[in-house]
Amino acid sequence: QVQLVGSGGGLVQAGGSLRLSCAASRHTFSNYNMGWFRQAPGKEREFVAVIRWSDDYTYYADAVKGRFTISRDNAKNTVYLQMNSLKPEDTAVYYCAAASGLRVGFTRNDYDHWGQGTQVTVSS
Repeated sequence: QVQLVGSGGGLVQAGGSLRLSCAASRHTFSNYNMGWFRQAPGKEREFVAVIRWSDDYTYYADAVKGRFTISRDNAKNTVYLQMNSLKPEDTAVYYCAAASGLRVGFTRNDYDHWGQGTQVTVSS
């Protein structure tokens, strides 16, 4: 069982930056694809970004491409989401997630383990 603890959310003005972190409990963290999702009030949880365990391949949702960067530090069992040029529409609860296997997933069902979520609020 992999336990994930997300942190780093907060309140920021539009145009600002935040870095989210997600620490994993398991030493085999390096064998998991790590993803970030977000859920705004009244909306479905949506894919944001993913990083593959085998080669650090990354993929982003169109809404965040060029503004957000996902990275990982296997020595620290931690994945990060650097968010720049934030917009009010980025306001949501952000969740990290872990998935075993080689296939990169973009839906909730592709992930086996979830963090508790961290709130990001971007004011205009």
